[in-house]
Order: sequence, then structure tokens, then C-alpha cells
Amino acid sequence: MNKFPKGSQPEEIGAKLVEHLLETPFSDWGRINSKNEAPFVTYPDVCAWLGGLWFTKATDNEVLYDQLVDRFDPLFNTQKDMLPEFRPKPHNVVDWYVFGAVPLEIYKKEKDKKYLDLGLAYADKQWILPDTPRGDEKKWHDQGHSWQTRLWIDDMFMITAVQAQAYLVTGDEKYINRAVDEMVLYLDNIQRPNGLFYHAPDAPFFWGRGNGWMAVGMTEMLRLMPKDNPNREKIETAYKSMMQTLLRYQSYDGMWHQLIDDPNSWKETSCTGMFTYAMITGVKNGWLDKKVYGAAARKGWSALLTYLDEDYNLRNVCEGTGTKNDYDYYLNRKKLTGDLHGQAALIWCSYALSK
Repeated sequence: MNKFPKGSQPEEIGAKLVEHLLETPFSDWGRINSKNEAPFVTYPDVCAWLGGLWFTKATDNEVLYDQLVDRFDPLFNTQKDMLPEFRPKPHNVVDWYVFGAVPLEIYKKEKDKKYLDLGLAYADKQWILPDTPRGDEKKWHDQGHSWQTRLWIDDMFMITAVQAQAYLVTGDEKYINRAVDEMVLYLDNIQRPNGLFYHAPDAPFFWGRGNGWMAVGMTEMLRLMPKDNPNREKIETAYKSMMQTLLRYQSYDGMWHQLIDDPNSWKETSCTGMFTYAMITGVKNGWLDKKVYGAAARKGWSALLTYLDEDYNLRNVCEGTGTKNDYDYYLNRKKLTGDLHGQAALIWCSYALSK
């Protein structure tokens, strides 16, 4: 996977994507052309920002790295109102808390305590029960899990990402153990026999990007958790089961579909990027067969580049999608261009191929 034709080199594509990200104002939940202003720094921006930091450090691009850090610093003062709340009213609180992964990533290199303190505030509060718990929050907390637990597959990046980053910067294994235990809970409850995941227990559909969050979440756990963690084998087995099924459903041109098991559903780029990232990382770490999955990952990368427009906006990105027990609901989701759900996934692929 190391040699690519001119115009498709990961280092070149990744740099262009990060440059484009730096020129893009904070989005309305990933939508860069929305009529609404960004309510705060939402999770699609976080995912793209985190990927940009990974990519620029892996490629020693100090100029772009410094610009990504410079973009963050106003959040300590003039843009402080853009920080995600700790107690928002909506139920999808995990979407607010993943923000903490960005300052923790910046802290690794900058070593400025303000980044550490801000990031750890999100990581720690993810396990501190609010004074007025709602719904099942206390139930999950009393079982040792995050009060933000929902058993939605999206959570397996949103919860695990900030906890894993906290572990990397502090060395405190309580953070990675939280993430691992949470992932095991989800695997036990929502992974299907074929290795894939329904969007939620009451939404029995193999939605592409939802499965992408799980694929990337497991990949990051395997990449970052200690080799001797007692749950490592369980997560690796679940990951390999998912990858095997994804391989079977990959389209001949390298793409995956909006509904993974429905070849008549439209080809979707954010899930293709996430699955490609998971396979690239699996091959590089020796979890997956290099010949089989390396070829699949290369096809995925090459296919994604055909969906890039001249401004480095990725087309055919599914809009933000809540759960619904309705097949047509998933089929009829809008196809967006430049949405940060897709931009982030392609930046992750650029990083994985470049490092």
C-alpha cells in the first residue's frame, strides 16, 4: 500500500484536505453550507481536527500543525462560547464530550497544561454522574459505565476517543480501562452474528456510517490499549469478524453502500473512508492479512478520490442521521458535499497511509 499514482499520494491529498479544513468555518454539525451558524464546535469538526493533528504530526508538516493549534487557542478566550456544554439538554451527550480529544492531542506536543486541563475535564466528567440524572443515566453509572451510555454504535468512537487520549497523555490506565469496558458492553449487546451492528436496538439496519464509528472505534482500541489487557482478544475477534463481513460487501469499485448489505442502496463516502481506515490500520499492525485487506484498502482509497471535487470536497456524504425503525428513512438521507463526516474519514485515511 506504499506506492500510489501521481495525484493520489496520501501525503499530498492529506495536506490539501487539512488546508481546506483550516479555511472552513466551524460547521453546523458537519454541514459546511448550512444556513445555520455552528452552535459550538460539533463532533464532525472534532473528528476532522483530530485527524488533521494526527496527519500533520505523522508527516512532520509543522506549518499546518501550527495552524491547527492556532485555530484552537481562541477557544480559551474570544471564542469560549464555542466550547461544548457539559450538561446539554439533548440525549446524545457523547457528541458534546468527544471535543476533549482535541486539546489532549495538542497537549502531547505542546505540553501546555491548559490543553491538558480542558481535555481531562471532558474525559473525567464522562464518568461523573450529573446532579440531576435523566432516564437511564444513573443505571449505567451504577454499573460502572459512563452515564452517557445509549447502546448506539456512534458512541463507540465518541466515548472511547476522549478516554483513550486521556490515557495516552496521563498514563493512567483507568481511562483506557473505561473505554475497553464500555466497548465490551456494546459488543456483548449489539454486535450481530455476522460481525456488523444495527444502528441501535430499535433500528435494525446496517447503516454504513454507524458501522464506521464502530469499525474505527475498535481499530483505535486495538491500536492504543495495552497488549496484556484481558479484553484485547475479545475486541480483536469482534474487529476481525466485522472486517471479514465488510470485505464481502465491498463493491467491485471499492465503495461501500449506505446500507451495507443492500447493493441497491447508494454508495456512501464517509463509511467507505472509515472502513478503509480500519483496514489500512489492521494491515499495518498485522491484525489483517496484508494481501487480502491491503488490496481492499487500496481500492477503497482510490474509489474515494474519485468523489473529490476540485475544491477537495468529498461528495456523497450521508447527512447526520439519528435512529429510526424505517428502511426508507436510511435510503432517503441527503447526499452532501464537503460535509465534515466525510472529510474527517478521508483525512484519517491519509494519516494511516502516510505514517
